[in-house]
Amino acid sequence: MLPKSLKAVPLPDKDQTDRFTINPELVAEKSYKIVDPDNQSIWGYIAIDNTQRGPGLGGIRMVQNLSLNEIMRLARVMTLKNSAACLPYGGGKAGVSLRSFELTSGQRSELLEKLADCLYELPDYAPAPDMGTNEKDIQIIHNNHSQKLGTEKHSRGGAGRPVENGGVPIDDWGLTAHGLFSSIKVLESLDPKLDLSGSKFVVQGFGNVGAPAALKLQEAGAVLVGASDIHTALWNPNGLDAQALNKIRKEPGGLSNYLLKVDKKFSLEKLDWLLEAPCDILIPSARPDAITARNADRIQCRYILQGANTPSSKPVEYYLHHHRNILSLTDFIVNAGGVIGCAVERLLMMDDSYAEKVKQAGVKTYVENLIDKTISKNVCETYSRLQNNKDFIFRDAAWELALERLNTNEVWL
Repeated sequence: MLPKSLKAVPLPDKDQTDRFTINPELVAEKSYKIVDPDNQSIWGYIAIDNTQRGPGLGGIRMVQNLSLNEIMRLARVMTLKNSAACLPYGGGKAGVSLRSFELTSGQRSELLEKLADCLYELPDYAPAPDMGTNEKDIQIIHNNHSQKLGTEKHSRGGAGRPVENGGVPIDDWGLTAHGLFSSIKVLESLDPKLDLSGSKFVVQGFGNVGAPAALKLQEAGAVLVGASDIHTALWNPNGLDAQALNKIRKEPGGLSNYLLKVDKKFSLEKLDWLLEAPCDILIPSARPDAITARNADRIQCRYILQGANTPSSKPVEYYLHHHRNILSLTDFIVNAGGVIGCAVERLLMMDDSYAEKVKQAGVKTYVENLIDKTISKNVCETYSRLQNNKDFIFRDAAWELALERLNTNEVWL
């Protein structure tokens, strides 16, 4: 049964002494639990990690088995992502923990309206789509806030809305995937060992990020040898058809409907085995902690392109880099395409002269060019720092870059 209302209840300060994930310069600002006031049942969490550069911008995740720790970690990633991309935002994240039942479209809209009422009380958080949410969900929140504010022109209701409503749709335009492709293309120009043409790659999580990334890589001549969703994992060393997979991914049963040749098909309890498949490029694009100490020794790739946020931890990436010679390209550098699009949308809403400039170039073209320029520059800068400090891993160099920019007012829009 859905709650009659939802309320954000502040949580006590969390111990922030974890030496691996917390930098002394970064202390999480606020966290909340989302509760049903009638019975105090918990429906999710909100974390506003940092507002030094602006409101905490980050997506709303709607999944089962959600934890406060996951939301806080993701909010920290958003702080670093927005800072590294020189956006006028801090980091935030929200998560709604779905019950086991399936929501009807009416129930989903009703739940989002209640969530919008809850989020309206937190002006320091700017929502966007994330796993389990989409452009239409953010439009519901925007409309809710518009009604409360008495105007359609405001920056309180989030970003990543449908294009017909003046939004910059992250998923429809494949913006996160566009950033991933930009990052691997620029790495190809920097690393003589990498040649995309003929490279074999695996996508774990063939969804709104993994699918368009696969299409772009396949078009560039790379070979998709493995793909998975929540239903199945497919492996064919001679190649899978990314176009065919993309056509069926939203059908009931998802990738299990794939009818072309596969060498191996993994069942639900063995989906993670695909991460260990031999390839050149591994793209984890699902939940956090796909790559851990449990499977790090069995990963068989040369590069990891982090389509998901926090798919692995710093200690694991250190081991992969220094002991397995695997370069893992950090989430908050390479998958920033979506949040860059959100930042453009919010400025389009509030600045008429900026809107005119962007519309003259074409909104989609402008956003894609900005993503390509920003992420390419950041990969180059991070890779250069990595080469200059042999003790570093890619994440160390990325952290250094993001923290430097956190303390500036530089904006790239």
